[in-house]
Amino acid sequence: MMPKHALVREPGDRYPGCISSHPLLHTVSVARARAQHAEYCRTLSELGIEVIHLPRDDERPDSCFVEDNAVIHGSKALICRMAKESRRGEETAVEAALREYLEVRRAEAPATVEGGDVIHLPDRLISGVTERTNREGVAQMEAWLGVPVETIVDPGIVHLKSYVTYLGGDTMIATRAYADHPVLEGFNVLVVPDEEWYAANTLALGDTVLMPSGRPRAHALVREAGFDVVPLDVSEFEKCEGALTCLSLLF
Repeated sequence: MMPKHALVREPGDRYPGCISSHPLLHTVSVARARAQHAEYCRTLSELGIEVIHLPRDDERPDSCFVEDNAVIHGSKALICRMAKESRRGEETAVEAALREYLEVRRAEAPATVEGGDVIHLPDRLISGVTERTNREGVAQMEAWLGVPVETIVDPGIVHLKSYVTYLGGDTMIATRAYADHPVLEGFNVLVVPDEEWYAANTLALGDTVLMPSGRPRAHALVREAGFDVVPLDVSEFEKCEGALTCLSLLF
């Protein structure tokens, strides 16, 4: 189902200090990141989604990755308790904005939970249990949102949606390492080429799929599955180990 709203936040002045081990982190350009973010927002608007802009947060480097701040299902939002101390506080503005539309509750210690771990299906969620989301976070998410949550456990990764995303219907896209996971049984799983693994993080909006540019084989896989592909340059977000889904909260 096509979302009506997208909550976004432009990269702040301290964006180059993001949490990342990417080899090109030292080349991050705030100006380029803001230009790429603006194009992302224009694309959402052109697809008929109302884009809600939060005020920029110039103190927290990762604040543009708003998806990690909340998990939304139906009429409810769980405000996340993020694993990294440096990111705590980002969620305050997100919570205030979401309260205008949704019932809201905060995750509480010892839970850690981040939206980048959560795959949204029509009737359930799939959550990673990872570096950033623990089992208590999954339990609180399931209890508050009132929806079944299946898990893929891999404590060696940051976020599950770097490797698996849902395209719609019965179709997933994933890297080879996760394509045969039992939780994905019954889905048609498109496996991205190993050298294009970053393209596993896609943003599906109806029959249109936003994908990172420069991954032509992955784009072809998704087109052959019947979707329209819109490539977007997100190089400055890749350097901060973020991707297309990270940049918005959809509801």
